[in-house]
Parts: sequence; C-alpha cells; structure tokens
Amino acid sequence: MKPFIYITRKLPEAVVAPLKNEFDVEMWEREDAPVPRDILLEKAEKASALLTMLSDKVNRELLQNASHLKVVSNLAVGFDNIDLEAAKEKGVTITNTPDVLTETTADLTFALLMATARRIVEADRYIKDGKWKSWSPLLLAGMDIHHKTMGIVGMGSIGEAVARRAKGFNMEVLYHNRSRKSEAEESLEVRYVPFDDLLSQSDFVVVLAPLNTETKGMFQENQFSKMKKTAIFINAARGAIVNESALEQALKRGEIAGAGMDVFEAEPISEDHPLLQFDQVVAIPHIGSSSKDTRYDMMTLCVENILAVLKGDNPKTAVK
Repeated sequence: MKPFIYITRKLPEAVVAPLKNEFDVEMWEREDAPVPRDILLEKAEKASALLTMLSDKVNRELLQNASHLKVVSNLAVGFDNIDLEAAKEKGVTITNTPDVLTETTADLTFALLMATARRIVEADRYIKDGKWKSWSPLLLAGMDIHHKTMGIVGMGSIGEAVARRAKGFNMEVLYHNRSRKSEAEESLEVRYVPFDDLLSQSDFVVVLAPLNTETKGMFQENQFSKMKKTAIFINAARGAIVNESALEQALKRGEIAGAGMDVFEAEPISEDHPLLQFDQVVAIPHIGSSSKDTRYDMMTLCVENILAVLKGDNPKTAVK
C-alpha cells in the first residue's frame, strides 16, 4: 500500500505530479478556502505527509493522532501555525520555504511602503470616483521616501533584501534584531540601534520579524507613542506582532501618519474593521510572496521536501 499524502489546498497538477507518480495523493478541492478542521484531522490520521498552508493549525491534537505522519511541508517561510515541540516529540520532520521568497517579499514590502507614503491607492480611487477636476499644488501630496530613515524590525534575509532596496533610495537604514548582524552592518551600511531608538528616529518603521513569544504583541500603544507623528508603519511579517486596537488609536490621535498592512491579527480581515476606515491605511491580503514564479518555486520546494523525507533522505529546508 502506497504512503498517503494530503495537500490542504488545490495546487496545480504539474506541481504535484512527482508525488502522484509514487504515492497516493489527495488534495482539498478548493483553492480559495482552507480545509475544514474536521477533515484535516481525519486525513492527518492516515497521512505519511502533509503539505500545509499557514491557515492550517498543525497542533498537538493533530500530531498526537497522526500515527503515520513523517513530514509536514509548510508552504511558507514562517511556521507559527505548527507546534514544533509536539512535532519533535512525535519524530515528525517540519519543513518550510525560506530563501525562494526573499526577494519577492522584499519587493512587495517596498511597494507597500511606497504606496502608503505616496498615497497611490487614494490617488487611484480619486480618479475612479470622478473627483479629479483640475491640477492643484498639494493634490494628494504624500511623503518623500528618498533620503529618509527606515527602521527595520527583524533583520533576517528579507530584512536585508529590503535594506538593499532602501539604499537605492539613499535612505539611512537602522535595524533592531534579536542578535547583531555584523556582516549586514558592513556590507549594507545599516546601523543597529535599541528598539526605542529605532521607533523615535525612523520615518518608516518596517516590521519583518518572525512571530514568536518575544515578538507577539510587540507593538502596543506605548510603542506607537514613541514614533514620529510623520512616521509610517509597515507590517509585512505577522499580524499578531501588532495590537491592531493600539494602531487604530495611534492613527486616530495622529501619533503616526499612516500604515501599510499585508498581515492582520485575524485573516481574512473583516470588511468593517476599523483600520480599513482610514484613508492613510493601505491594506492588502497577505500577498508578500505572491508572484507566480515565487509561488511555484515554493510549491515545488514543498514537494521536494516531502519526496526527500519519504525516501529516507534529508529535506532541503528542515526547520531546526
């Protein structure tokens, strides 16, 4: 009997073909909605491998009942949806998709920053709503990006890629990280500063940190109050790093000038969420790595990791 592999979203047939050639493969039939929890638990009980999305909770409950499970291949660089301790106890290998999405996510992060600073979404809506009647000197005047100061919270590979882009705009780049990155400091001319100094000195505060016990709820009212009134806040990391009520209040009080958000505490965000009522907030639906090339590369890497583990080899990108 062939090992069973369950894939929690509908993926292109060309991507999963290498798995279907050797194993019994089943996919959730929808591309636009997550597999229901009861079905995921049922499939996991007999699966040797799971190919999962960030929306799938691979917790202790699931892992304890997955007696055949050898590998969970997560279609993301993050893995906060997975209980790593429980997986280790069960001897289940966890893999992710780092590196292949670094440059694409950095592109999106900088695009989100530019769209927020230069009011691109407002300007697009202004024309489409028929409001543009004549040119005026301060029509939809935004904020310069060049020669400003960017503060990056979380200087991993994506943070470094964003810093490279910032240098092309002659920006000064500060960063705060759990550990110093001396090589990045030298090659990119970025400067490490304490967290509070980054908040008070940056024109753009860009969050690219992983979600963990240290970063969860990292941005509260106190942190926003330390930022410049002209500052723009960008979150392209994880929604739970930010207290959205605190961000809402900071915008209401004029403590910061705007925000660009690719991630939210609850996803999908509700259409009546208070943050969406602000013109100076640009909100996009967690599309940091969403280019066709990169998503295909991520899916392919997931498949390669599963093949490696089920054949007794080391996967390319195991989570340590």
